[in-house]
Formats: sequence, structure tokens, C-alpha cells
Amino acid sequence: MKTAFAKLILLTFIILTLLFSCTEKPKETITETVLKNTSLLKRPPVFIALNAGAVRPEGWIRDWAEGAAKGISGHLDEYSPTFGKAWKGFGFVAMGATPNGGGWPLEQCSYWLDGAVRLGYVLNDTVLIKKISARLDTVVNGILKRGETFIYWLPRKALIDSTQEWSEFNSWAHSHMGRALVAYYQASGDKKILQALTKVYRNYSLGKLPEGFEAVSGSVNIDAMLDTYLLTGDTLILKNIQALGQSKEYQTLSNNWNAGKLQPGHNVIFYENIRVPAMLSQVTGNPADLSASMKALEWGEKLNLLPVGLISGEEYHAGIGATRNVETCNVAASINTFNRFLQITGDDKYSDKIERIFFNAASAPVARDFSTMCYYQSMNRYTNQLPGEEPHNPGKDSYKYTRIGQEVLCCVGNNTRVLPYYIMNMWMASPDHGLAATLYGPCRVKALVANGITTEIDCETNYPFEESIQMIVHPAKSVEFPIYLRIPEWCANPTIKVNGESVVIGKQTGSFIRINRLWANNDAIDLQFPMTVKVIQGNETPYPQIPYFKVSRKLAEDKSVNSPYACVYYGPLLFSLPIPDVDPNQEVPNAKFNYALDVLPENASSQISVERTAMPAHWNWSLDAPVKLTANALEFNWNPTENQVLPEKQVENGTPVKITLVPYGTTKFRVTMFPVTSHKN
Repeated sequence: MKTAFAKLILLTFIILTLLFSCTEKPKETITETVLKNTSLLKRPPVFIALNAGAVRPEGWIRDWAEGAAKGISGHLDEYSPTFGKAWKGFGFVAMGATPNGGGWPLEQCSYWLDGAVRLGYVLNDTVLIKKISARLDTVVNGILKRGETFIYWLPRKALIDSTQEWSEFNSWAHSHMGRALVAYYQASGDKKILQALTKVYRNYSLGKLPEGFEAVSGSVNIDAMLDTYLLTGDTLILKNIQALGQSKEYQTLSNNWNAGKLQPGHNVIFYENIRVPAMLSQVTGNPADLSASMKALEWGEKLNLLPVGLISGEEYHAGIGATRNVETCNVAASINTFNRFLQITGDDKYSDKIERIFFNAASAPVARDFSTMCYYQSMNRYTNQLPGEEPHNPGKDSYKYTRIGQEVLCCVGNNTRVLPYYIMNMWMASPDHGLAATLYGPCRVKALVANGITTEIDCETNYPFEESIQMIVHPAKSVEFPIYLRIPEWCANPTIKVNGESVVIGKQTGSFIRINRLWANNDAIDLQFPMTVKVIQGNETPYPQIPYFKVSRKLAEDKSVNSPYACVYYGPLLFSLPIPDVDPNQEVPNAKFNYALDVLPENASSQISVERTAMPAHWNWSLDAPVKLTANALEFNWNPTENQVLPEKQVENGTPVKITLVPYGTTKFRVTMFPVTSHKN
């Protein structure tokens, strides 16, 4: 009996030893690998992205993210064959599909898979992780068995041979699958995913980066290709990246972008492509590459920037106007690009851009219960018929909220990326083995710091619906490391305290405050970011006079558009006059919105009051928001039309009234770009 028991003990010991010896290294070490390999770059990043799952949402952001997983983001495969069948290696019937399994569905489904795998891991949603892992494992196994690219069932020429139909589009879709696989590997630690990425990108050409923004290309594979290089140090992948910057076509593009010589084009392609030179600068070290990206963004925003922080796009750049639209794809595309710019430069202005987009534009095109979404959003949406004339592309029902948005399925796929793209990048690693608070909101981060000490930081806040943030630090043991804290651009009088002691805030590069100290369990950081009301005035502009808009909305024909407008901000939040809704497709009848904002920008703080109430028990972007503004206005005789969406001139006369404004993101019908008064009253 004793002998049998001893054998059992020995067998148990052997099994446990084998189990532990076969276990993958902790996934946090992936970040350490990237940190090590950034030294191989000529321009190392200032910040490094963490793995999906390192940052967990809490509070109101968790409510929203869980709603996405329970809603359309977690279930698109049940609503369309594009999401149920793409990337499985066979053709099927769907809009834009080719008989061999290529075309539109690859693009649209890869957007969804990239977003869904990240969403699953940031929520630790085992059901979603299991479903998306099965889809991505099919791709990985196909590559390792016989595939030359991520589109494993087709020959490489289907992506890189320009004589092949859909080759550039397939290569564009390929880039988005690459991003999904990188996220999947970093979250799971499964080495065969990295093997598949390496196999493909060792033998992959980025092709040419188009100077204009009319056609997709494979150059945007640079995201996943550079990530794979940093995960492996494989010099063949590095050479493939370097080849892009060595071409004459690229040098011409760089020179023209740096000179501000750009033309209007497709805005999704714009947000995707302007990232490429900046990313290339990390391997070339050439300042002109980085500045080409910055100049392109500057050009686009100067001519087309809307109050939510996004460039207009219908689908092409559409100028500035109250009913100019933003394609929902651009919410995800812009956040991704600005996250990359932030990592490369460390400039906090990109964090400010991301927050403005996320806190305002991210929720507007999605139903409060995440059951439906729409293709386009506009700053002013007076009724379900105004705006009613839809842009030529994609056509019918582009303003309508449905389970798939519109029959062109790019936006509903891309929308899945928005929440995880924000959540994952709320914290980043720094090369000095610290952590940087790059985007604010309720969350918990767990990562390695210093010489490999596991540390958790809880961020307790209702930001941006309140001004205070408390961070509680929980290192596995007391350890010295730096924490970088971002000061928002809009905040004039921030305060920081550590364990009750004030921290001196001086001017530091990029407006990140570096606090390097010995951190012990339960050390507390208290941030206070006082918000002030700000009124911004401007004028609408005509649509770009390009052939694309000759078959678009009639408003696009008017070259004289110049109506004045005003917008109201409070901290990072944009505010609107809410037009109550029955549901996202139907406003409450006879709601009044004929008001002009009667506030001088220099007197905004005295002419607009702030009301705060408690946060709801469950967050769902209700019009009954925890922050509301009351502003002076004139009620006047006004009936906007499709082609005259704002008064041509300042409003001279009307009845003085007070109007209540709510955060833009809570509305489905609204006035955000207000008529303005002459202030005679």
C-alpha cells in the first residue's frame, strides 16, 4: 500500500513538472521582448503598446464594452455571411465577393475579427475569445500548412500582382488580418501565431504607397509587419519594410506631402495611409518621413475638421458643415493612427485627439443598447428626414440604424474596433520600464515594471463626466519605476498629489509629468483636471470641387457656403442641443430646435452654467446625462432645409431663452453647430 502511494506521489510530481515546463511564458514578457527589440530601430518609440487584456475597463466604460460584446459587436457572424464565412478558404455569395473567396468580405470581416479578438481579451470574455480564436486559428493553421499569405488558400500573386483582379484590395484586407493576428498572439502567447506572422512577412512586399487617397493598397501592412519585426527581430522582415522607403515613388510622395501638395480623397484611406511614413521613420530615422505624416494630417484637418475631432468624409473629404458626414469607419481608423503617432512621438496632442473622438463620435452612430448602428453621423441631425439626401456612396439607408448599419458592411465591422482600440491604449509601457497614463477613464492595468515586477494600478474615476481621477498603485513588492501622467491640453490648472503631497507641475516635453519614485502597495495618485466651458466659432465651407461630388448631394454644388456657426465644449466633451428620440431612427415629433447660441466666446464661463448629477447605476448614454450645460440663446424663426442647413448670416433678432445642452455622444438627433447671434441683445 505504501509503495503504491509513493508511486502515486511520484507520478503526480512528474505530471505537475511536465505541466509547468510546457506552460508558455507569462504573456507580459511579450512587452519585454518588444522593449528589447525597439533598440534595433533608428527611431525607437517613446511609448510601447501593451497586450490586449493588460488594461481592463471599469465603471462606465466597462458597461459600454459589455454592451458591445452582448450586442452587434459580439454577434456579427449571426447577421451576415460576410462575417460568418469569410477567411474560411472558400467562395460564397455576398456583396463584393469574388468566386475564389476574395474581395470585400475579407476586408469587412478582418475589421470585425481584429476588433472582436481585442474586445474579448480586454473583457476576458471567454465565450467571445473562444469564438474568434476558432476563426483566427483557421487562418493560422492554413498558413502553416500551405499558405503563402494570410489569404492562405490563394497564391501570393492574388495580392501582389497588379494584373490580378482585386489584388490591391486583397492586400489591403491582408493588412487588417495581420493586425488581428498580432493582437491575438500578444494576448494569448501562442507561438504558432507568431510563426505564421513571421512566415508571411519574411516574404511580403509592401508594394507602393499611393500618393493620393483614391485607391487602397497593401502598404498598410506596415503595422503588423513592424510589430512582427519587433516581436522577432527578424532582419528579413526589416528589409521588406525598408524597401518601401527606398523607392522613387515614395520619395516623390514624401516631398509632396511635406510641401502640403495633397488632393481630396477617400477619408478611410487618408487616415490609414498618412500613418505609413511616420511608421517608416522608425526604421529609416529620416525626419522627413515623420513630417510627411504630420503635414498630411495638418492639411486634412485644416480643410475638413468637424467639431467631434474627425475629418469629414462622404466617403471622400467633404469640407466643414453642419450636415457633412463622418463615416463610422473613420472613428476606428483615426484612433488607430493617433495611437501610433502617440507611440512614435510621445506628443500628448494625439491623446487629446483620441479622447475628443472617443468621448463624442464613438457612441453617436451606435444605438444605446448596441443593437444597431449607422454608416454616417453628422453634427446636426434635425429629423429623420433632415439630412435626408444621402451621399452617392454607399447610397440608400446610410443614415439608418440597423443591425448591419448599411449593406456595405465595412462600418459595422470597423465599429467593433473602437472600444478596444481605446481601452488597450489607456496605458502604455515606457522604454525606461515604467508605465504611462495616456488616455483617461475608469480602468485597471496590470503589467511588468522595473526589472520584471508585476504591478497593478486601479484608476477610479467617472472621467470625462467628472474632473477627478484617483490611481491606486499595487506592486507585487515595493519597487522604483516611473509613472508618466498626461496633462490634457484643455486643462489650464491641473493638480497632482501623491499620497496627499502636491507634485510640482512644470513644463515637460509632450505634457507628460514623469514621477519616478519607490512605489509601495496602496500608494495613491490624485489628479484634478478642472474643466472650463469653451465656445469655438467658425464658418462652413463648400464641398471640395472635385468630380466625385458631381453625383452627390445637391448641397455639394453650392460654392458659396459660408454660414457662421458656434460649438460648445466642456473639457474633452462636445455639447449639443438634444432633440429627443423615440429610437435612433425616429425623433420625438415637434421638438423645438430653432435657437441661435447667444454667447460671446470670451464670456463663455459666465454665460454658460454647469450642472452635475450622479452617474447612473448602469451607463447607456442616456440623454439624462450627469453633466449638462445651460446657455443663453435666441429663439428665432428658422426652418433649416437640405441645402441651407444653417442661416447664411448672424441672427439679429429673437426671443432670449435658456437652452439645456448635453454631451454630443448621448444624442441621436441634435444641433451641435449652432447658428450664432450678432450679440445685439
